[in-house]
Amino acid sequence: MQKTPAPAKKTAKPEAPAARLLSPRRKTTQATTLHELAVEQLEHFHIDPRSEAGKPLLALAEKLYGAHGDVMDLWEATTRELGRLPRQDRLALFNAKKFLSFQLAKLLDTLQNPSRKTHQSLRYSNATMLAKGPYPIFDNVTAIFSATPVITRTATYLYACSEWIDDAFQGKEFLHEIYSRLMNPTSISLANHIVDIEAGPMSGEYMAWNFNSGMGAIDAALSHLVGYQDVVLSSRNIYGGAYQLLHDWFGKRSNLDVGVVFFDGFTAGDFTKALAGVRKQYADRLKAGRKVYVYLESPCNPHGVFLDVPGICAAAHAAGLTVICDATVGTPFLVRPLQQKDPAERPDYIIHSYTKDLTGHGTTTAGVIIGRNEDMFLPKGDTSPSGKSWHDTLFWNVYYIKGAFLDSDKAFEVLTGMKTLELRMLKKCINTMVFTRWLASNPLVTVSGPANPQDPNHAIAARLSYLGLPAPLFTINFEAAKVTRVTLERFFDSLAPMFGHMVSLGQSNTLVLCPALTSHSELSPEALKEAGITGTTIRIAIGDESPRELIGDFLAAARAIDDQIPGFSKKFMGGPELDRMVDEVYADVHRRHAAAQPRFADCVK
Repeated sequence: MQKTPAPAKKTAKPEAPAARLLSPRRKTTQATTLHELAVEQLEHFHIDPRSEAGKPLLALAEKLYGAHGDVMDLWEATTRELGRLPRQDRLALFNAKKFLSFQLAKLLDTLQNPSRKTHQSLRYSNATMLAKGPYPIFDNVTAIFSATPVITRTATYLYACSEWIDDAFQGKEFLHEIYSRLMNPTSISLANHIVDIEAGPMSGEYMAWNFNSGMGAIDAALSHLVGYQDVVLSSRNIYGGAYQLLHDWFGKRSNLDVGVVFFDGFTAGDFTKALAGVRKQYADRLKAGRKVYVYLESPCNPHGVFLDVPGICAAAHAAGLTVICDATVGTPFLVRPLQQKDPAERPDYIIHSYTKDLTGHGTTTAGVIIGRNEDMFLPKGDTSPSGKSWHDTLFWNVYYIKGAFLDSDKAFEVLTGMKTLELRMLKKCINTMVFTRWLASNPLVTVSGPANPQDPNHAIAARLSYLGLPAPLFTINFEAAKVTRVTLERFFDSLAPMFGHMVSLGQSNTLVLCPALTSHSELSPEALKEAGITGTTIRIAIGDESPRELIGDFLAAARAIDDQIPGFSKKFMGGPELDRMVDEVYADVHRRHAAAQPRFADCVK
């Protein structure tokens, strides 16, 4: 039985030490010293601290409470000193701390030996042992040092004690995962990793939540922000599923009756002009207190067009608006919107469909939202320094209750795929430059997207994209050739096997589709026309294949068009000119990529 503490004297009672965080009575402890904390802990579990088994337990518990203060001092010293330490000292500090982790784990591993013996002494029947399975804490310690994140295939977790799990449900104890619908160690590892990659030096300001698909992430972001009769001002060229979600669900009168407006162009001026129109069109709603939200996709699907995201964000924030940006097609290789020095030029939320180039192999569906810490999560009851309340964060408002979580196996696939992102994207961008230039050499083929140097979006992409590289996504159409529907279908159906007839993008193989029939089939004929999608438009998502072989097979399929338009296939540039162009593009991009890498002097700072 736990002893009743002595009545408090009228003098001021000393505060419980900070190490109470480790106590099973962290909320209700009466202890004022580390020794009292240790005694209280043993008595909480009905252990007499004076018994033969209790004495070493008491000594160990007291040492752990003492170590907590040392760890907190180390945390504070690191935060205070890290910025002014030379690189050599930072490396040394990392390795010294890493070894401390091994030492702590070794203590825990050693502790499992008497724990296992105690568990075995309970002598459960085989029926009970089989039903319960192995007690995982005995064998999980070594997983801490797995070279890759562990696939945590579980729905539930072991709880330490009542008060710790109470804190966990309040969002105040991160050691305790509650349920894998909310958090899972593999998924959290991915969320932390994408923030590091996307936000870089600003990663401490941001956090992420993963979802089961890119569309799940888009829906969560919109559901978190957009309310009844609000207005969404969206860039014109967005993924067809996002268009349908906005137009057919959020805009549906019996749902949220949201005003949905699409703006053309890609500059801050284009956006500002559209915003003025929205204010005029929805003046009554805005007067009644409804809000305008900005939804962007850049680079866009299907044309690969880049928006001036920094300029649009600055204009939107000057007007007091919130900006969501789907940066799936660019990936953090081509664009990193959250690394703009001026916070006003950064989107409030970044969305990625992991399904595409981040995973890169077409093996899973997944998505993510990245936002500022105070917008993504606060413990229950907390308020941020800027006045944001916990219940207004994306975690409590949407993620916690909707259940569109990302499971551990999918998270592991994304983490594995991301290791080769830079190599894959560099090759795809080179292939895109080569292929689009070859296609544009035929006057009867219209190439849309900044990969074509003649495209009006080329200059903005050159300014905003890494090395001015195009996204590996663009469209072509045959309107100038006036091909018939039958001819187009014969040509398109002949593109396999080099060109995969699949509905997606961002895989290792090149994919083709007709947006009007597939990815953007939700759009009306008028909306398709406004989006620059015609009946002969083909979207090409470039893969990692040999560019000459891609072109060779495309040319073979293009001869189907010769039946209607004699000599069509001969209008493309010839082999010798193509070879020179491929070699020049390959050498130029690799030279510039090498020159863009950190100099050695920066690597030893």
